[in-house]
Amino acid sequence: MTSTPRSSAAAPTPDAPAVPGAPLSYLVQGMDCANCVAKVERMVGGLPGAGGVSTSFTRQTLTLQLDETRTPRHTLEQHLRSLGYVPTLQGEPAAPAAPEHAHAQAPTAGPGQPWYRSPQGRLVVVSGTLLAAAWVLGFAAPGLSTAAFVAATLLGVWPLAGRAVASARLGDPFSINLLVSLAAVGAVLIGEAAEGAVVVFFFSVGELLEGIAAGRARAGIQALAALTPKTALLLPDGPEGPGGASGVAREVAADTLRAGQTVQVNPGARVPADGTVLRGTSGVDDSPVTGESVPALKGVGDPVFAGSINGDGVLTVRVDREASDNTIARITAMVEEAAASRAPTARFIDRFSRAYTPGVVLVSALVAAAPPLLLGGDWHTWLYRGISLLLIGCPCALVLSVPAAITSGVSAGARRGLLIKGGAALESIGNARTVAFDKTGTLTAGHPRVTDLHPLAGTRDDLLRLAAAAEAGSSHPLARAVLDAARGLNVPPATDARALPGLAVTARLSGEGLGGDGLGGDGLGDNGAWAGQEVTVSSPRHAATLTTLAPDVQAQVARLEGQGRTAVIVLLGGPRGPEVRGVIGLRDEPRPDAAPTLAALRRLGIGTVMLTGDNARTAHAIAGDLHPGGADHEALEVHADLLPGDKLRIIRELQARGPVVMLGDGINDAPALAQADVGVAMGGGTDVALETADAALLREQVSGVADLIALSRATMSNIRVNIAFALGLKAVFLITTLLGYTNLWMAILADTGATALVTANALRLLRWKPRAVPGTPAPTVRPEPA
Repeated sequence: MTSTPRSSAAAPTPDAPAVPGAPLSYLVQGMDCANCVAKVERMVGGLPGAGGVSTSFTRQTLTLQLDETRTPRHTLEQHLRSLGYVPTLQGEPAAPAAPEHAHAQAPTAGPGQPWYRSPQGRLVVVSGTLLAAAWVLGFAAPGLSTAAFVAATLLGVWPLAGRAVASARLGDPFSINLLVSLAAVGAVLIGEAAEGAVVVFFFSVGELLEGIAAGRARAGIQALAALTPKTALLLPDGPEGPGGASGVAREVAADTLRAGQTVQVNPGARVPADGTVLRGTSGVDDSPVTGESVPALKGVGDPVFAGSINGDGVLTVRVDREASDNTIARITAMVEEAAASRAPTARFIDRFSRAYTPGVVLVSALVAAAPPLLLGGDWHTWLYRGISLLLIGCPCALVLSVPAAITSGVSAGARRGLLIKGGAALESIGNARTVAFDKTGTLTAGHPRVTDLHPLAGTRDDLLRLAAAAEAGSSHPLARAVLDAARGLNVPPATDARALPGLAVTARLSGEGLGGDGLGGDGLGDNGAWAGQEVTVSSPRHAATLTTLAPDVQAQVARLEGQGRTAVIVLLGGPRGPEVRGVIGLRDEPRPDAAPTLAALRRLGIGTVMLTGDNARTAHAIAGDLHPGGADHEALEVHADLLPGDKLRIIRELQARGPVVMLGDGINDAPALAQADVGVAMGGGTDVALETADAALLREQVSGVADLIALSRATMSNIRVNIAFALGLKAVFLITTLLGYTNLWMAILADTGATALVTANALRLLRWKPRAVPGTPAPTVRPEPA
């Protein structure tokens, strides 16, 4: 996430030169929550010569470019330490974390170490020990009790005060540390040292618990990376090609694998890299990656994902992606970026808290001074109440209410094959008024098959040969259907293939391989006559612009479209222009879960729209299959005969009704996906599905869009509860404090308790499960690694 300065700290001048130098990457111990990230970004972004700031609280890393002629590296590190973080430049030995620099957010001792070995844990132990010693001393030597409590308070508040001063010096004067420090010192000054010591201890405990909870939320993201095995069985290359030698496989580190190498995946083992099956057949459990509960049968030519679990067969797999670019790595990066991004509600809370905290200090000062000065009130009483308000006003729970829920929601979705690329997308999906679906590959299975062949010249096989020659380089579902139907035929080679999206595919036939009589002895002509001619596979509408369609061709097209089939026309260029060679009919069946998903969306009060480049008769036939016997008000709104630009226009029109979610395959629908309020791509982990839209469904099930909406609404409900609880509890304690019913330790306990409860409520989202949609397998929760 790239950040700009978000405080009044000094920033580089607008005409400052570009930041030179190689990027620096730091491990920042203690920077493990969204609030910590914002604090570091504000500080670093305000340093002269700093740019390209990128942070990740899940990895606790800071990356930036730094002009060290303007801000030396040691100055940056000193500023980070003064804020309570422990920076270690990547590639250098880890620096020891001194207790006085401990950050009051989380246990940062490192993975696998107990909480009491962390800086914050040590602070809790020290504060608690001093508090207990002062309490015991009150029985043994009552005269020294007050001094002991003063010592406990001052020693415990020292690191907090240091961070408060550092924050003020770096442009953040009203930090949480400042409020607690003022309250603790104020308690000592008015003779309430015992309560001041309790305040420091409870604050430290609350921040430690908050850090532990944040660690649990991060663990769900970090566990993704652990799904890829550490080792792989690398096969030697032989005369038969990659992996073709009979040599013994040797074990190598999985992160050393390179594209083009070949690995062996034994039964029960995890696939070590994204790749393609070269030999073998086996059921592969993709649930660690896609959440799909049913193992998929994988054979030669099928893709496999790193982290998937092989079944009972031995597979030979060609590595297609290196470890840093495999599906798991890209999913992890996406989820980290999403967790670090700020939803509109989070940005509002951030702005609100920046005005709220100074307001708390002002109100506390007025409560402490106004009644004694203006009304003759007791100074001790009103100073005590003012100090209590400082603690009640701590915005910890409020600031955490949104990012904690967003992080948990994104993590819960990722474990179930629902990838969301940011808090803004997660928030917007639940507000959708309309969901627009592409037809082919979305509402339908995306695996059409050739059902009808009507040649006007030559044979049915010749018609298929011509169509397959034009479609040979295309990955469109209709092209794959034609190529599948032509499998086993002698398809003539073609060159200069080009596509007109939504209209046609054209290629030029080469003379080589056409056969002595042109195209397989069908009387179409000899090599010389047909070599170099263009073959076009076109929609009927576009074909009509290229040539005149005979009445019998138009009748064939109308019959096929009336049966819900897609009709394409094959044309072959000639001296007098393109000539119609025949009509091909194709049919793509609706997905089994499409109709139940549309019904589920209607129950959620969301309208549904089909957008397709197919003809209107075919589109309405598919819509009829999705609503058998449905009433008019349940009918799917259909827009057919659309070009990509038409889909874009309709999305804009639908947005007049309210927010629109667009679900497509992420390839042909890129403009519409970009225009929609939230674009959702289906794609089983493909590049486009992971990179084009705002969200992606790794499971090839359209029901995922209903799951996304349900997850978004659950997350926003969680956020509203958190905000209401945080503000409501503060309002209650504000009243009780002004009436004299709340003391200092109750005030800090209320703040700490609210923070813990808000975080715990957000963590409930990690257990979120979508409601089952009829006709779909139940999603599998991605297993945690051992």
